[in-house]
Amino acid sequence: MTSQPTAIAARDIRKRYGDTVAADGVSFDVAQGEFFGLLGPNGAGKTTTLEVIEGLRKPDSGHASVLGLPSWPRNHELTRRIGVQMQTSAFFERLTAAEQVRTFARLYGVPVRRGDEMLEKFGLAHKGGTRVEHLSGGEAQRLSIACALVHDPQVVFLDEPTAGLDPQSRRNLWDLLRDINAAGRTVVLTTHYMEEAEILCDRVAIIDHGRILECDSPETMIRKADAVARITVQAGQLDPDVLRKRFPEAMVAEDNGSLVIASAEPALVLAELADQNALRDLTMRGATLEDAFLVLTGREYRS
Repeated sequence: MTSQPTAIAARDIRKRYGDTVAADGVSFDVAQGEFFGLLGPNGAGKTTTLEVIEGLRKPDSGHASVLGLPSWPRNHELTRRIGVQMQTSAFFERLTAAEQVRTFARLYGVPVRRGDEMLEKFGLAHKGGTRVEHLSGGEAQRLSIACALVHDPQVVFLDEPTAGLDPQSRRNLWDLLRDINAAGRTVVLTTHYMEEAEILCDRVAIIDHGRILECDSPETMIRKADAVARITVQAGQLDPDVLRKRFPEAMVAEDNGSLVIASAEPALVLAELADQNALRDLTMRGATLEDAFLVLTGREYRS
């Protein structure tokens, strides 16, 4: 993606609310046509960073630009070239799905028929006469994205678009997000679902306490973080203490009749299990972006 022109440039963005530092020198670039993820624990600074880039908040210092235009002060030319889907869908009250997206079309100065086309594209044509409060969670999220795209923006910001959706609705929405990106749009996504980011994103940035900890492709980030693989075998085949002595860097635990070995050197563990004829019911899960995320941000509870 580095050979592509830059769609988004964030430079040393800082923003605080009283004693709370929401963004503490955030800097990154997003290439045109890239699917980019911004990940972090609750309160890490994701939403504030996006709002500054989108021109919804003035930074205390630093600056951001989108498509070569400064995000602040708010620029109406830029507003017409970006689409924003907020963390919480904000619809006009008492309108049907069709009225909702048509209203957005009028606000952006595009033909009303464009709203009807978006309902069809997002599988909502049959819900056009349904008031938004009667839509399911997945339908409301799709409508929210349809409204954000009705004016055919070049850059799309999606703040936790699949939050609260069931697995089927989430995966259906993934297909729509892929289509949005495949059409040439730059997509910036925040999400708490690491699997989602790993599958969809070309690159991800992990932010915590208002700072970018790492920014790279999911695959590279997993390798750089030395995230572990998990090997599971039937318990009772080996003494866990023997394994702990043999592999002091590994985590060995018994879990509901299984022995789980988490190690950054899975080949060595597998060889030992084979030597001990302890491969019964073996399963192995490779390291994931979630593992890398936890290595970087820790495991403490965030409210």
